Amino acid sequence: MTAATFSTQTQGTIVAQATARGSGAIAIVRISGPMARKLLGLLFTPSQASFRDFVPWKVYHGTIHDLNDTRIDDVLCFYMPGPRTYTGEDCAEIHCHGGQVIVSAIIEALLAAGAFPARRGEFTRRAFLNGRMDLSQAEAVAEMIAAPSKTALGQSLRRLSGELGRRVGRVREELDWVRMNMSLAVDFPEDEVEILDRKSFLAHVLSANKALQELLRGVARARVYANGARVVLAGSVNAGKSSLMNALLGKNRALVTDVPGTTRDFLEEGLLLGDLPVRLVDTAGVRESSDKVESLGIERSRQQIEEADLLVIVVDGAAIGQQGIYETTCPDEVAAHLLQDAPPATLLVWNKADICLPEAKGSVPAWCKSPHGQVDFVCVSALTGHNLDLACDRMAHLILDNLPGEESGLAPNDRQAHALRNACRELDVLARDIEAGQLYDLLSVHLDMCCSFLDDVIGVGTPQDVLNHVFESFCIGK
Repeated sequence: MTAATFSTQTQGTIVAQATARGSGAIAIVRISGPMARKLLGLLFTPSQASFRDFVPWKVYHGTIHDLNDTRIDDVLCFYMPGPRTYTGEDCAEIHCHGGQVIVSAIIEALLAAGAFPARRGEFTRRAFLNGRMDLSQAEAVAEMIAAPSKTALGQSLRRLSGELGRRVGRVREELDWVRMNMSLAVDFPEDEVEILDRKSFLAHVLSANKALQELLRGVARARVYANGARVVLAGSVNAGKSSLMNALLGKNRALVTDVPGTTRDFLEEGLLLGDLPVRLVDTAGVRESSDKVESLGIERSRQQIEEADLLVIVVDGAAIGQQGIYETTCPDEVAAHLLQDAPPATLLVWNKADICLPEAKGSVPAWCKSPHGQVDFVCVSALTGHNLDLACDRMAHLILDNLPGEESGLAPNDRQAHALRNACRELDVLARDIEAGQLYDLLSVHLDMCCSFLDDVIGVGTPQDVLNHVFESFCIGK
């Protein structure tokens, strides 16, 4: 949708289904705009003989009909005058039976009466444009709807409260004060020391940078809870990676056979480890192969390993045997190679414990090491389910223990974090230039750029293409 199209439509009244499409007990049709009350009155017939007009926020029972007076459904509805509504405009809702034919008929009647069909995120976009929320709060609405876990939901709720926007706004206000005094220093250079000395200037810049860095501290954890951590299963062919994936998922997602190299490409599936969402990736077994398709799959496996938040190296315990656990070097050549470059978040899984379980329970092979030290080790059986709960627990702890920073419910999303990092880079350069004695009028360039990046977070003067990108990720009706 172009900016011009959106500008035209904001003058009118929009309508959309606010509940999920499909059959259900109840569906909600949402109306927002200057004609909300008129449209509702035009199509609604109350069941109470005493009805004269809509009392704001009061629920009424009656029927909805089209412009030809054809009855559509028995409904409950109410009218909400702006500006104390979600969008800041006059709004109305029609609660009807949840059949899709019914909902479509009601929306068609409203469109025929003069409403516009709402675009993706248009209700929330109007709330933003009407000052009901800043851009960080608007994004939190979509994030709440898509939250894959309770922790992610809690983080979105904190952003929806406006706390992130307020903290960014306070930094912005501090920098605005600096900009004002800098302008005075440029206009009246002979009074520069009295207006804004460099020591005070630098202190404000460092203070602002510290405040933004604190907001960025929890980004990695927030990303994992919002998008899921990548857990990559890697190892030799026939080590049992696909069987382990199926066992963890509780369904046959990956094809399992006795033929080595069955998995030719990586498979990805979502899984919850407690309250931690992960993307479980089963990769092709690593080996030398003359098969072009398998070779491509192996190369993709290497790429997945590099991008993993957690690397799970699977070894065939039955093939290694009791003797192998006491070797000084890993008997599995592929696992040995993976251990050489293993990241800190690595778990070695001894699979097929139903066939061969190390004699000393809990003993860790001497070769289970990486450049970062001892690698976590767990014995499981994908066939019987032995120790799968323990493996899941170890995975979750390894992912969270190796993420930088601390838990922060205020952590910005990826778009906001990108803007904040850019702002911090401008402040870093600005601090160096202040200490180097750069002229004030040249310093103002970095300060202006920093403020522009902060404006992108809360939506002050944000370009239309950025707003379109944000709101097009919403569902219709929100």
